[in-house]
Amino acid sequence: MNQHAKIAIRHSTCPHDCPSACALDVEVIEGRSIGRVRGSKQQTYTAGVVCAKVARYAERIHHPERLIYPMRRTGPKGSGQFARISWEEALDEIGHRFNAAEREFGAEAVWPYYYAGTMGLVMRDGLNRLTHVKKYSRFYSTICANVARVGFAVGAGKIAGVDPREMGVSDLVVIWGTNAVNTQVNVMTHASRARKERGARIAAVDIYNNETMKQADIKIILRPGTDGAFACGVMHVLFRDGYADRAYMDKYTDCPGELEAHLKTRTPEWASAICGVPVAEIEAFAKAVGETKRTFFRLGYGFSRSRNGAAQMHAAACIPAVTGAWQYEGGGAFFNNYALWHFDESIIEGHEAIDRSTRALDQSKIGRILTGDAEALHGGGPVKAMLIQNTNPVTVAPEQMLVRQGFAREDLFVAVHEQFMTETAQMADIVLPATMFMEHDDLYYGGGHQHISVGPKLIDPPGECRSNHEVLQALAPRLGARHQGFEMSARELIDATLKLSGHGDVEALEADIWRDLQPDFRTSHFLDGFAHADKKFHFKADWVHPPFGLMMGDFDKMPSLPDHWAVIEEADRDHPFRLATSPSRSFLNTTFNETPSSQAREGKPSVMVHPLDAASLEIAEGDAVTLGNTRGETTLIATLFDGVQRGVLIAESVHPNRNHIGGRGINVLTGADTIAPIGGAPFHDNKVWLKKAANA
Repeated sequence: MNQHAKIAIRHSTCPHDCPSACALDVEVIEGRSIGRVRGSKQQTYTAGVVCAKVARYAERIHHPERLIYPMRRTGPKGSGQFARISWEEALDEIGHRFNAAEREFGAEAVWPYYYAGTMGLVMRDGLNRLTHVKKYSRFYSTICANVARVGFAVGAGKIAGVDPREMGVSDLVVIWGTNAVNTQVNVMTHASRARKERGARIAAVDIYNNETMKQADIKIILRPGTDGAFACGVMHVLFRDGYADRAYMDKYTDCPGELEAHLKTRTPEWASAICGVPVAEIEAFAKAVGETKRTFFRLGYGFSRSRNGAAQMHAAACIPAVTGAWQYEGGGAFFNNYALWHFDESIIEGHEAIDRSTRALDQSKIGRILTGDAEALHGGGPVKAMLIQNTNPVTVAPEQMLVRQGFAREDLFVAVHEQFMTETAQMADIVLPATMFMEHDDLYYGGGHQHISVGPKLIDPPGECRSNHEVLQALAPRLGARHQGFEMSARELIDATLKLSGHGDVEALEADIWRDLQPDFRTSHFLDGFAHADKKFHFKADWVHPPFGLMMGDFDKMPSLPDHWAVIEEADRDHPFRLATSPSRSFLNTTFNETPSSQAREGKPSVMVHPLDAASLEIAEGDAVTLGNTRGETTLIATLFDGVQRGVLIAESVHPNRNHIGGRGINVLTGADTIAPIGGAPFHDNKVWLKKAANA
């Protein structure tokens, strides 16, 4: 009776949609459950630090409300009325409904839909294999990073940069477009190390005085969607005051003279009028960057949330090319290491079965697609059946009124494979219980660093939970889908993918625990030239020929040289406020909003309002307020906050729709119009009106 439980420390990788992909040490208790989760000290990027929500992962994986058996809807859509059924019944019904939709309307009537609830390659991307083999409507990802990725790549030539650990040896770390304290805590680990060991300064550039900015020495608060104007004002000063490294630019950039001439009119006064940052702060920031050779620009995903985000990212990334910061250890820029992995996912995704003539439906336009918008459907027939994994579009997708209308269709069959009864699962016809990352094998990479790793199965799942891959294996014969990937275990898929990618085999990677793929200093700093054919960093962006993605939107109208591209949803007389839906600390999109500790920290859905704006509308702290625009309206609790510019509203996190007064969530207000040059979702780019809620 007095024996202690046997606790083993096992290694894993955080699978959630965060660039840190933290290396984890997990307490496995008696081989059946988990205890504390810690950041691994062995991996040099994680460096022993992990966010609080993952540290408490036992609260999530052993949650009493996890889905543990398949269910069929018994009441109206959205009623939450379900009855338990067997896996065989569930799989047979999905197979029958998918096959019926294909017979009557064609294969494109089926649209498998997924995203980044896990970043593991096998469990995230395997659904594409079913899509490609069956010639279902393909899935075009736009909801996250497209915009920022292309903005960085048109400058540097590829999506890779300075080793992010070099933040620790920098003299000035500029954290721009990411609230790292909330979304990638390890950035702060390395930036804080530089401050402690070198006396480095931390600068934060963002749209409100968030938790990252509170730790910064230099604070720049912009109006949403005006980063490009600020960057141009800064570069004007760099050229004007002799901080531009002309020798570096002559060797490594495409058109420094043309850029300098262009920036003559982009003065700090011009920039200030657009971005709202005082001229003195623009001048001081430029001076700090210009005088500090080891300036590290850590550029984030916030750029992706704006209609002009690609141009803004490019403008920001141009600054270290003007100063020549790329030459120095601890200097240069980093956004993501996508170009390092070279993963060949051909078996996971069934690449040889891809038919490019099959339509690719835009993830962000799911509301328009499900309500029959001809343009969103590419002129084709309706979507009649869906299998959804790793995402919760009824809460997180833009244009929520259309999304909810679409999911309410009686002629739409939806199967949702989930861990909890999300609002999307509540709209499903069939709900399947899913494993969590410690309950299956998978393969991971760190977008925010340079490591790859295997995340092994550590414990058995509860009840009847099955992994994404197991569900696809079981559905394939029912759908007549034949591919070697369906015949392989998750571990065999990992092994085959590693071998195809030139990364050895699964045993070797497991022996390494985490493998560091960071290139040498010269390569990471582009000292032998950038990744364009001419070896130059491109101040002049070729938006008409993006390096990847499907071209869309007004790409031909984008400014080639850094500038403020005025396509954001500007405030107007009827919508005098600009709203951004920024990430919170304890939720990750809608992941973790079921755990008690995260719920307690985040509280009720709220919106930050400048005190002077609140006073003008007779709004007090804690009042219920309604925000609205042409897309809909939602009601939240007002929090008075002077850490924003006048006319800017911040609603952190994506709370469940049901937690909002009136049951309509924040994404009722967000748009799904096309973002140039390759698509995106403007979650931080909304014009709204604000008023005290009626009868609240």
